Amino acid sequence: MVSSSKRPLGVAERLSERRRMGEPVGDAFRQEAGQWNRETFIMPRTDAREKARALFARFPKAAYMTEIEWWRECDDGQIEFTIRRLRSAD
Repeated sequence: MVSSSKRPLGVAERLSERRRMGEPVGDAFRQEAGQWNRETFIMPRTDAREKARALFARFPKAAYMTEIEWWRECDDGQIEFTIRRLRSAD
């Protein structure tokens, strides 16, 4: 049996709760777990591209293993994405 937290509704509820706990639109939600730093951003498409490019320039993939871990287009046309990089390299 699949627990409710693993179902799409459970995931949606957790994401909604995370946003309600203080993730303003356009700002980063930072998660530090294990070796990885993860930052989630919600912003218009052009701003999201610029932000991703700036982060890749600041934290090159070769040194920090930087990558876009997850992204989606929101209903309002904004892009939500999570970028991760190695914490030990900071």
